[in-house]
Amino acid sequence: MPLKLSLKPGEKFVLNGAVVQNGDRRGTLVLQNKASVLREKDIMQQDEVTTPARRVYFPVMMMYLDEAGADRYYDEFVRRLTEFMGAVRNPAVLAECISISKHTMTREYYKALMLCRKLIDYEDEVLGNVPSSLPTGGAES
Repeated sequence: MPLKLSLKPGEKFVLNGAVVQNGDRRGTLVLQNKASVLREKDIMQQDEVTTPARRVYFPVMMMYLDEAGADRYYDEFVRRLTEFMGAVRNPAVLAECISISKHTMTREYYKALMLCRKLIDYEDEVLGNVPSSLPTGGAES
């Protein structure tokens, strides 16, 4: 089934790892086969990874954008999801975490990403978008 993207003037998106920008008019793009596509609003930069839910989102996003290198990001995802689940008591949010894990294990990264967005929304609602004091990780052993 084709994917139809309606793009705003100047809107950027990532298509199979390439950053693409729409021209100066509204445009429509139809993708006829499977591709990794992520709109600008869903792309998180490393310096935006400041809260536990964002620490879950980022490695999933990287697995989606770099599926061939997904194994490099998987351990970070597992660590961050485990930390998040250890701090949350809401059964509905925990169920979302389990779904994220299942989608990630079956390489359905886009589905997992959209559920990660729900974690970010929940976190923003509960914490008022206050960054946590958890370390950001990276070169941990």
